[in-house]
Amino acid sequence: MKFPQGFTLVVWSAIISAVTVTSNAYAQSAFAGFYGQVSTGYESNQLGSLSGSSNATPYAKSDVAITGSSQTFGGAPLVLGAGYYWKASDKWLIGLGADYSALTQTSSNIPYNRSNAAGSTVIPAGETLTNNGTTLQLSNRFNLFLTPAYAIDKDKLVYLKAGYSQVSTQYNRTTSLTRTTANGVSTISTGVGGSQSSNQGGYLIGLGYKQIITSGLYGFVEGNYMGYSAPSYSWTGNNAIEKAYSATTIPSRTVTASFASLNSFQALIGLGYAF
Repeated sequence: MKFPQGFTLVVWSAIISAVTVTSNAYAQSAFAGFYGQVSTGYESNQLGSLSGSSNATPYAKSDVAITGSSQTFGGAPLVLGAGYYWKASDKWLIGLGADYSALTQTSSNIPYNRSNAAGSTVIPAGETLTNNGTTLQLSNRFNLFLTPAYAIDKDKLVYLKAGYSQVSTQYNRTTSLTRTTANGVSTISTGVGGSQSSNQGGYLIGLGYKQIITSGLYGFVEGNYMGYSAPSYSWTGNNAIEKAYSATTIPSRTVTASFASLNSFQALIGLGYAF
């Protein structure tokens, strides 16, 4: 059967239009381009065991070893994020993003003990020294990452995250020391406390899912794991806590404190907007 030329053109135009519309609906992810988002949930921080020393050079027999247990602490974070997705193919996108944790997370008290270092006799036999009031505070966590993503359909996206993470760590020093003698008598020495700060760098890996709610507004869930370099601090102590077990001829001590590790995990839920 021979169709009129005008009818044939109309049919072909309709087919081409349908294919184009279908292809665009399939290929154009709503997440291509810029995005901004905010999230919260739960953050868990794992702090490795504490070790260190308190040295009164050149008084070798006055050196003290510091030991403390590991600790896990956390709370609800507030994470602000932004980034951009480029379309790599019909179903794949490549993104570059950054996020910032706006809230501070602080550990509970980290008790640790002091004992004689090898060859030291400054702490009498049977006596124990326990430091109190020590905490570690995490703040200003910043992540920069690549995020390859797969478009399930136009409005749904699963993605990975891999990149660099940095967090500020503040070591809040001991505020009191409990000294217990061999016969069970305890005395408490108070000090001025103080703090030491450093920045810990490390890696970030994560996994998430996003879905458009309406007109660019989307919801998402995400899990992130961050592994950092071990925090370490050093200072000169010359307050009552240090002098509590020092000879009167020793005016101060050089104190070091190092944690075995620092790792963080975040489980997040949030809202964002794809521009």
